[in-house]
Amino acid sequence: MKKHLWLSVAIGVIGIIMLSAWLCLTLAKERKPYNPVIDPANFVGQIDNPYLPMTPGTTFMYEAETDDGLVEETTFIKHETKTIMGVLCTVVRDTATVDGQIEEDTFDWYAQDTNGNVWYFGEYSTSYENGEVIGHEGSWEAGVDGALPGIIMMANPLPGKSYRQEYLKGVAEDMAKALRLNARVSVAYGDFENCLVTKEWTPLEPGHIEHKYYAPGVGLVLIIELKGKNVRTELVDIITE
Repeated sequence: MKKHLWLSVAIGVIGIIMLSAWLCLTLAKERKPYNPVIDPANFVGQIDNPYLPMTPGTTFMYEAETDDGLVEETTFIKHETKTIMGVLCTVVRDTATVDGQIEEDTFDWYAQDTNGNVWYFGEYSTSYENGEVIGHEGSWEAGVDGALPGIIMMANPLPGKSYRQEYLKGVAEDMAKALRLNARVSVAYGDFENCLVTKEWTPLEPGHIEHKYYAPGVGLVLIIELKGKNVRTELVDIITE
């Protein structure tokens, strides 16, 4: 009996040691300085990553039924560009309305490197309330006040791989992890197979998690918010010029 007790205690101690080591390793990774090397020569002029293609003149339209009403989001890939940290970025305009009333209007900046990774270089966001501008919270630009770009979409997503999508301490700290590459999705716009699923979160909003579904050759087709009551934001249309 004493021998079994000793063995149980020993196993418990080993488990605690292993858990402590794992926690220390995790904390060390989180505290590791984030300092991506950005060389303009390593970027290309177009974004054709199969999971997040951005062809200028294309508009993606999304809808979601929420407790606040019908949310309609529009993502327009503009013909305009903006140079950030010496990199020529594609300008994307995102607008969101609730029951037809403007809630947010954002300009995002993206660029693709020679390996096929799509980088996020910042955003200028305007929030509205009752049709009036109430602020620009969440806005940031890589290279300004310590802000750094992150990867919004990997060239070759590997399930289990985590990556930083943006960085400005206390303002922009979104993280993502690739979960799977074989999801089947049905949304208002159509049915898709072999979709990439990612998990996205930020330490600035504990408990707020999103799963995003990307269809090859199309892009983002579905977002599921997993905080409280699940909210589905579905692709409903794609318009090309």
